[in-house]
Amino acid sequence: MAAPTPVSALVHSSTLVTAGVYLLIRFNIVLRSSWIGNLLLLISGLTIFIAGLGANYEFDLKKIIALSTLSQLGLIISILSIGYYKLAFFHLLTHALFKALLFICAGAIIHNINNCQDIRLIGRLRLIIPLTSSCFNVANLALCGIPFLAGFYSKDLILEIVSLSYINIFSFFLYFFSTGLTVCYSFRLVYYTMTGDSNFSSLNILNDEG
Repeated sequence: MAAPTPVSALVHSSTLVTAGVYLLIRFNIVLRSSWIGNLLLLISGLTIFIAGLGANYEFDLKKIIALSTLSQLGLIISILSIGYYKLAFFHLLTHALFKALLFICAGAIIHNINNCQDIRLIGRLRLIIPLTSSCFNVANLALCGIPFLAGFYSKDLILEIVSLSYINIFSFFLYFFSTGLTVCYSFRLVYYTMTGDSNFSSLNILNDEG
């Protein structure tokens, strides 16, 4: 995660990491009713779980967002392996929207605090840079699937389809527990960055002007 944030926003939200997912969506006919689909369901379920668990113990701002990307890609692959390729593509598009916004806001925060990415040193941003903080919080809520935001329409539909599908109890548990982990690390990120005191020595004047 040492790349410039605009590059991270482009790569981790919509282009490079989703190229393989898009290829799998195009070849979705191969995954239906075969052992490949079942294997992908298992691997993607474990990916969602492990990425969500890792993000809950991470303190690097950009790494948390990158791990959330990994978690969402696992979610896309898992719903694709069940056979709903249109829904997988829909979540791919909505994820690209709010994740790019999340990365750009994270880049604005990092730039203003002397390129420090440790969330333990960031605090009280809601008072210092309210506009960037608002956009950051909206993108975070969309990631959680809060109603009437972009992530809600695809994520809620995915969980509803999973509830109605004939999958085993292990995959069912991974889906819903990993969704809970997503909410945990998103609110943990908001807690560290928006509350408390600023513990950094900034070289720049912290504001929304850029």
